[in-house]
Amino acid sequence: MLRYRFLFEQMFRRELRRKYAGSALGVLWYVVNPLVLMGAYTLMFGLLFPQNIPDYSIFLMIGLIVWTFFQQSLMAAAPSLLDQSSLVRKARFPRETIPGAVVTVQLVTFAAVLLLLLPVAIAVRGKVGASLLLLPVLVALLFGFVLGCSLVVSILHAYFRDVAPVVAAALLPWFFISPIFFEPSQVPFVERHGWVGTMIEWVNPVAPFIEGMRRVVYDGAGPGWGRLGYAVAAAVLALGAGWFAFRRGDGELAVVV
Repeated sequence: MLRYRFLFEQMFRRELRRKYAGSALGVLWYVVNPLVLMGAYTLMFGLLFPQNIPDYSIFLMIGLIVWTFFQQSLMAAAPSLLDQSSLVRKARFPRETIPGAVVTVQLVTFAAVLLLLLPVAIAVRGKVGASLLLLPVLVALLFGFVLGCSLVVSILHAYFRDVAPVVAAALLPWFFISPIFFEPSQVPFVERHGWVGTMIEWVNPVAPFIEGMRRVVYDGAGPGWGRLGYAVAAAVLALGAGWFAFRRGDGELAVVV
């Protein structure tokens, strides 16, 4: 990756400009679109269907930006190798740079929205502490987890073109069972059926990232050693799976794309 860093930089710049080339706002749409989505969900679940959660808009936005980064990275990375098929067939280079550049562009969007949200959350909630120093660690772990998942999805989709539609279909119910709009403890029957809360918060690999960042930004507290350890394990396993998938599939990649 260091050897081909110039190529990675060019892919990153191209991907950043490609989607909104020629529009008035250009790459700013990467930030505007998530903000509009967050505003719509805040209106629906904060005003029309109010939740018993203080400063609900901030609570909701933290979950949404984590999920949006995860979802958009997977959906953009899935066809990325096919989109760059001419380059894959003509040149020999680490093909991981292609989905890697796509995920990095989404990371920039995520970081920009998070930086806009952070001072608002601190001002409204009035909760800030040394735990805020762990926020970059959580972001780095989230990036590693999302990158690993995106590597797996991209190489599988290059061989099996049904992967992207399957991922898109799976993400929809996954979105609603993730603790974005609610706290796991508020789910009905959790008190009587404790395994429901466990399923939501620990079986779902995205949930500890949402809850961890929410604890730091919304509550001004530490993410908890359990969530932090889970995040480390999830990032390492996802990156390992991505590395293994590319090692197995890279040999025939120029033929199948």
